[in-house]
Amino acid sequence: MDRAEEMEMATEVLVPVLGESISEATLGEWLKQPGDAVAVDEPIASLETDKVSVEVPSPVAGVMGDHAVKVGDTVQVGALLATVDAGGSAPAKTEAATPAVTAAPAAAAPAPAAAPAADESSDSPAALSPSVRRAVLEHGLDPATIKGTGKDGRITKEDVAAAAANKSSTPAPAAAAPAAAPAGSARKEERVKMTRLRQTIAKRLKEAQNTAAMLTTFNDVDMTAVIEARAKYKDLFEKKHGVRLGFMGFFVKAATMALKDIPSVNASIEGDEIVYHDYADISVAVSAPNGLVVPVIRDAQDLTVAGIEKTIGDFGKRAKDGTLKMDEMKGGTFTISNGGVFGSLMSTPIINPPQSAVLGLHRIEERPVVVDGQIVIRPMMYLALSYDHRIIDGREAVTFLVALKNAIQDPTRILIDL
Repeated sequence: MDRAEEMEMATEVLVPVLGESISEATLGEWLKQPGDAVAVDEPIASLETDKVSVEVPSPVAGVMGDHAVKVGDTVQVGALLATVDAGGSAPAKTEAATPAVTAAPAAAAPAPAAAPAADESSDSPAALSPSVRRAVLEHGLDPATIKGTGKDGRITKEDVAAAAANKSSTPAPAAAAPAAAPAGSARKEERVKMTRLRQTIAKRLKEAQNTAAMLTTFNDVDMTAVIEARAKYKDLFEKKHGVRLGFMGFFVKAATMALKDIPSVNASIEGDEIVYHDYADISVAVSAPNGLVVPVIRDAQDLTVAGIEKTIGDFGKRAKDGTLKMDEMKGGTFTISNGGVFGSLMSTPIINPPQSAVLGLHRIEERPVVVDGQIVIRPMMYLALSYDHRIIDGREAVTFLVALKNAIQDPTRILIDL
């Protein structure tokens, strides 16, 4: 078969339509290398847009052909990404792939002994995503010794963390103790280009600081009643609704009630007009592999606590899988960010334009407080409301937090809409 016939059999893989107003993306990772066998609809590449990561599937079954772009390149919708040779079969081992695997260890050359291990591993530093590669370098691990649990056996940051924890708990061999690294190798630097998502986060946060007259007000809330309610009903709740009962369901529902009472906190500025919303689309910050993403709970005011918990659980799972849709990240009239899950005691969150306020939740900590003239120990949480002082007065911000606090300290208010 001549070259022309081979080209006729090759199917082009193009950058798909990414969503409204999104015309370009960054190639974040190649999931298939030239010569790898691919199935129909199997992901071959990951694209990073301003909001989410999008996996590009193979349109046909066959063998991965040449890559048309490199990791980190910006690509336009409709541009050629790669080719797939339809109906082909992958060779047992390609000559071209071997230098690519060994090149990265040879360039770094931290120790000659590491090179053979890299030759035998498909997870060489060159094949890892930037965040995973950085974690591997920070912990001084050999990728060939880490078992990957990600898609197609790829190594994830969680795999690296587990391997590092296992390494720290395992005594080092006696023979390795005298060996000391050269003085020059102790200080290392790595330059990794910011992902498109991280660039967008940085741009939007700075835009919020430059545009809004931002101010933060604080309060604290006694979590006793919510903790007791959760402990009493969590098993029945999970059995009936198929989802765990957390604290976010209470806070989102309480926030929708407070927003109805203080509509300016749920408003936004457009030009010289203030736009008030009679609905509460609550943005909730959830963790994704490349940073925080903020999907939106639509019409949260109409959902029960169970409906809110189901929606948040689904968002969290799909954020980790990278399957959140871009439409799910658009809009939002108010944001809730829970830094408490990471141990944060207090923070001043930054608003998410064009929204005018964001509620920050923090860790629950037992502290002495005065109740009815007596010093008692209660599980307390600090609340922080950052808001745009151009349309929200201090009185309104404080009133909002007090209304939220009252609902959390007496969850019956949520039930009777008080």
